[in-house]
Amino acid sequence: MESGARPVGSSCSSPAALSREYKLVMLGAGGVGKSAMTMQFISHRFPEDHDPTIEDAYKIRIRIDDEPANLDILDTAGQAEFTAMRDQYMRAGEGFIICYSITDRRSFHEVREFKQLIYRVRRTDDTPVVLVGNKSDLKQLRQVSKEEGLSLAREFNCPFFETSAAYRYYIDDVFHALVREIRKKEKELVLAMEKKAKPKSSVWKRLKSPFRRKKDSVT
Repeated sequence: MESGARPVGSSCSSPAALSREYKLVMLGAGGVGKSAMTMQFISHRFPEDHDPTIEDAYKIRIRIDDEPANLDILDTAGQAEFTAMRDQYMRAGEGFIICYSITDRRSFHEVREFKQLIYRVRRTDDTPVVLVGNKSDLKQLRQVSKEEGLSLAREFNCPFFETSAAYRYYIDDVFHALVREIRKKEKELVLAMEKKAKPKSSVWKRLKSPFRRKKDSVT
């Protein structure tokens, strides 16, 4: 795991009840490696066989930047069509990992469909997202350049990683980055609310100034 993130053992002083739960959703076309990424992150194991039509949920408790975090990860099937079930987890999810395979240009084009699906359900472009180009170990089969991935991430204003689920390259970084994005958005929201709730002193200054001038003139 990367620096600043580690599993939380049973000896951790912070009780699980105090750990923040983060609901993360894996999105992307079928066969891009969403399940392999998730299983490598959870159990350091690369699955040899997996049915891409099955949706699975995984849980893991770790520490990120010395803060405990309970991750609830939903690994979705690879269809971008709108369904009632998808609407439900799109609303419940707090952050999304949108994956494509660098060996499959069609999966890269489908990224926009998944991003639009998030917006259609949540009606905001401010949802935490991480963009991932998987299968970086298959360079000889590459169809999508790293520059294209970076350009799309800049358009989405989100972090970007090229990963290899087979060799576990940058897998931890992806999930940790999404949690950091969620935390950052929460802090921005709190600051905005505090700023909005802060009383404006300028009104009182305008009210006090005539009294101050009157008092000064009496002497």
